[in-house]
Amino acid sequence: MLDAVTDTHALIWYLEDSSRLGDVANQTCERGEIVIYVPTICLVEIVYLQEKNRIPADLKVRLNAGLQLVIADLTAEIVEVMATIPRSIVPDMPDRIIAATATHLGLPLISRDRRIQLSAVNTIW
Repeated sequence: MLDAVTDTHALIWYLEDSSRLGDVANQTCERGEIVIYVPTICLVEIVYLQEKNRIPADLKVRLNAGLQLVIADLTAEIVEVMATIPRSIVPDMPDRIIAATATHLGLPLISRDRRIQLSAVNTIW
């Protein structure tokens, strides 16, 4: 199995052990031998959602428990790839950054986002 990149909602639902996480996505996260790349924008979104009390305040602490995570920094190369993801299909900027990160790394993206799934980005759900 290949490594993968995660979308924010998929990471949150995995950490919360939510039934909203798709079966294939959950199985992918459960496989201990793969690396899950977390785009830095996901960390920003987690802090934002915690500030709005939409997710538990300790969720960021749970990032270190269980998963083999690697932070995927936003680079100039990812920004260039983002420009190739049509805004008409994926209009949300954080989603485009996440999708571009997966595309740049040549890895599938764990995401339920229908717009991303309709784009050319390889997704797992």
